[in-house]
Amino acid sequence: MPNGSSADAYLGLGSNLGDKAAMLDAAIAALAATPGIAITARSRDYRTPPWGDTDQDWFLNAAVGIVTTLSPHALLDACLAAETRLGRVRERRWGPRVIDIDVLHYAGATVSDERLVLPHRFLRERAFVLVPLAEIAPDLMIGGETVMQALARLDRSGIEPVDDPVPTGRPIPTV
Repeated sequence: MPNGSSADAYLGLGSNLGDKAAMLDAAIAALAATPGIAITARSRDYRTPPWGDTDQDWFLNAAVGIVTTLSPHALLDACLAAETRLGRVRERRWGPRVIDIDVLHYAGATVSDERLVLPHRFLRERAFVLVPLAEIAPDLMIGGETVMQALARLDRSGIEPVDDPVPTGRPIPTV
């Protein structure tokens, strides 16, 4: 955001290689340590089946809410930098990955260019993203409907929380 103003945004995270839970925590800690990003909410972790390229191990997915002073593209750059620092190597589309961090929503902004599409182009089609997002932002409007309305149309089979809900939310890891 220009002139030091801040924006609410939501990120989706996933991992299906190595210690998946530790990788999600490390990614959130890396984001929290990034100037211009403050984590405001974190969902539980969810075990989910692979989507797209289904010939791979199951995923662990989560969502975080943030407040940021970064522009949408600078936020994308911060997410990609965190992925790289944590060992992400892009070998095949929708293939296995140690970490994936997607910008899902940015203050209601609509962006569509070669680097970034907001809201995320597949957001309303992916239960594995909407389930954790619904935990922290059920009434968030995306494409004229709430997260919960979008989720109601999707098959959620195979998506299971792996940790118990905590009334005040899961602690946000720090570096």
